Amino acid sequence: MGESRTELLAWLNDLLQINYTKVEQCGTGGAYCQIMDSIFDVPMARVKMNAKHEYEFIANFKILQNVFRQHKIEKPIPVEKLVKCKMQDNLEFLQWCKRFWDTNYGGQGYDPVARRRGAPTDTPATIAPLAPSRGSAGSLHAGPSRAGGRTPVTGHRSGSRAGSTQPNEALQNLQAQLREMNVHLEGLEKERDFYFAKLRDIEILVQQQMEVLQAEDKDDPVLRDIQKILYSTEEGFEVPEATVDEEETF
Repeated sequence: MGESRTELLAWLNDLLQINYTKVEQCGTGGAYCQIMDSIFDVPMARVKMNAKHEYEFIANFKILQNVFRQHKIEKPIPVEKLVKCKMQDNLEFLQWCKRFWDTNYGGQGYDPVARRRGAPTDTPATIAPLAPSRGSAGSLHAGPSRAGGRTPVTGHRSGSRAGSTQPNEALQNLQAQLREMNVHLEGLEKERDFYFAKLRDIEILVQQQMEVLQAEDKDDPVLRDIQKILYSTEEGFEVPEATVDEEETF
């Protein structure tokens, strides 16, 4: 049986000199990268330890995947699950990382702060999922103590006081959830723009190459297929009205 969450967090915080309070924080990918860095040589300058958006999490996991590929580690990395910052998925992967580290770490001295060049390691205080977890409605309320998810003991003694605090707590929970949803939405928009920019670059390259081939009276079926994929739509999707193209800047 693997280590508990408490044991894993204690080991992780000691090894990396960080202050994680939840296994879910590992879903940013930074900690996993640095665990491997203590064994191998990971380009930590490219790892964003304080990543706050899903596209940044994915970038960290791409670095981790490259490390696995270079060192022929056959363990699949369930990136799609891990970046959602769910506890169970990250707990299982962190347990695997701990077993791998126990087997492969050579006992050499390791300075985690120097390796990440003092980069900040703070992750979002409350990470996905945004919906309340099972248990009390107060579980979304960010705080240092897990007891915050239960009704305060003082509320049991004074019925009138409990009645007055519950609406306030519910409002605070809703406000916290709204803040997290706004942060999540901002991350989705940045992720959308990130991938759209890449697709746009591909589209421009294909167009340029197609123009060269047309000038030479040649054709490339592969480029044609790429264009079909880029311009294909799904049922129910409507192409926006054509507008005047903004001048491209390079």
